[in-house]
Amino acid sequence: MSGRPESSLRERRLAELGVLAVTVVWASNFIVVKAAIEVLPPVGMSALRFGLAALVLLALLRWREGTIRLPLRDLAAMAFVGVLGFGFYQVLWATGLLAITVGDSALLIATTPVLTALLAVLAGSDTLTPRKLVGAVVSFVGVAVVIGAGQGLALGASLAGDLLTLGAALCWALYTSFGAPILRRHSPLRTTAWAVTAGALFLLPIGGAQLATVDLPAVPPAAWLAVLYSALLPAALSNVIVFRAVKLLGPTRITAFQFLVPAFAVLMAALFLAEPIRVAQILGGLVIVAGILVTRSGGAVIAGRARRAAA
Repeated sequence: MSGRPESSLRERRLAELGVLAVTVVWASNFIVVKAAIEVLPPVGMSALRFGLAALVLLALLRWREGTIRLPLRDLAAMAFVGVLGFGFYQVLWATGLLAITVGDSALLIATTPVLTALLAVLAGSDTLTPRKLVGAVVSFVGVAVVIGAGQGLALGASLAGDLLTLGAALCWALYTSFGAPILRRHSPLRTTAWAVTAGALFLLPIGGAQLATVDLPAVPPAAWLAVLYSALLPAALSNVIVFRAVKLLGPTRITAFQFLVPAFAVLMAALFLAEPIRVAQILGGLVIVAGILVTRSGGAVIAGRARRAAA
């Protein structure tokens, strides 16, 4: 508990329950976004949800910390990581989700910790151990199983969706890697608020161009509710809950909950979208998780906390 404030057992239990609820919210976001982009264009939908999320987070930052200011020396770096993690990520992930199932998307995004570990090695901030190498290979065998299982859905389109989703996972791994030094200088809330704002500004012209082709008055209320839900809960409120839990319990304990997200997403997709749960999908998911566990046991990996806010 060194380095973290003293907290009561009740506070710690509530923090854990809060993070458990967040995993359900993050998993549900795959379903909500999948349904919304059947009506709204994917980048247009992302621009709407992250524009709203940015406003909420900046207001929350002003309320909690008294100011939204960021030092000039950090603006360029923050803009870079924000565009990468909340701009390019959303373009790739939401577009890829058009072509693949919710379950496959959640499982492929779950490879982010392995990609982050490999990037840490390339950046020289970590070393490549045999255990990490084995873990990475195992995870990508699982990726191959998931991709192979989905090819019967729509050959070509499905593969493109898989590759776009893996590209999104890579963007998030880069975001967590490059964002770590900034996070050490500022609170997680300030870092995320500004990163989301940078991503929203990047998405605005692309998303605006897509939305200009849509008859917005004809969009059903359910789609607007999906935008509202996705902006307020997965992108904004969930981050606040996780920040508090990390402060009380530490990142290692909290990030262990991330393995529940793809499992919940697969189950919810079967329940609400009638997506079939394929045996190969389950097998691939288990192999991916096994690889992540092996990789993590080989040394420190930058926490993938913020990944669930982008989905």
